[in-house]
Amino acid sequence: MSKRLAFIGLGVMGFPMAGHLQRAGHQVTVYNRTASRAGDWYQQFGGETAATPAEAADGADMVFCCVGNDDDLRSVTLAGDGAINGLRHGAILVDHTTASAAIARELAAACSQRGAGFIDAPVSGGQQGAENGQLTIMCGAQDRVFSRARPVMESYAKAITLMGGPGAGQLTKMVNQICVAGVLQGLAEGMAFAEKAGLDLQTVIDAISQGAASSWQMVNRHKTMIADDYEHGFAIDWMRKDLDICLAEAERNGADLAVTRQINRFYAEIQAQGGGRWDTSALFRRLRETDTD
Repeated sequence: MSKRLAFIGLGVMGFPMAGHLQRAGHQVTVYNRTASRAGDWYQQFGGETAATPAEAADGADMVFCCVGNDDDLRSVTLAGDGAINGLRHGAILVDHTTASAAIARELAAACSQRGAGFIDAPVSGGQQGAENGQLTIMCGAQDRVFSRARPVMESYAKAITLMGGPGAGQLTKMVNQICVAGVLQGLAEGMAFAEKAGLDLQTVIDAISQGAASSWQMVNRHKTMIADDYEHGFAIDWMRKDLDICLAEAERNGADLAVTRQINRFYAEIQAQGGGRWDTSALFRRLRETDTD
């Protein structure tokens, strides 16, 4: 059934996600801090635009957010013109931002005070997954709230899993980023070793990608890594933000993230060299450059 929806945050992820909702037959109103971006979305998909998050949320059955970090999220939800102040009783706020578990619980409490539901729903799959409607979504919510929102999120997802109550989605995304960082560092080191050993990198990948060493990163990033091309994909700036969240949570729960902490330092080195917008697979470039120093 068609629903009245709002989508706040039209970055490389939010822009296509909101588009999938509009194309699915929903009535979508969008808000973006840079108004021209909302205008571009309107030209491509139709729907409506709003001047503030609260205006976008007014009368909506569900409000979706996809912004940069905790501070951005507070700005578009909890400020005077934030989305929560426009939520009607019975509406649902779905947050796709990769943020802390603490702010997820904060937003859940704020929504509850208005008689609204909340889902922290960080995604995995990157820009390509958003554009193709093939995202993986990890959710923290009450069962009844999740059940209502899931059919709508299916417009841009291939897998949606309820992980537990508010905050559980963000904690699961932290696990995802910890694993991704480790896989990328292992792949970079393996490829650097192969290069030092005088092996043909493409032939090596062709061989080992058919066995236990294979991974999404190996299959989808090895060609650009060999070509030393990192002007694409998930930016190191965003991965550093995510890993900082992981490390802060580990300080609270006592998890030992020694490898993650070291890889975060490697990414900081790449940032210092001006590579903050490079894809996270640029760990391979770091090793190549270290070898030539």
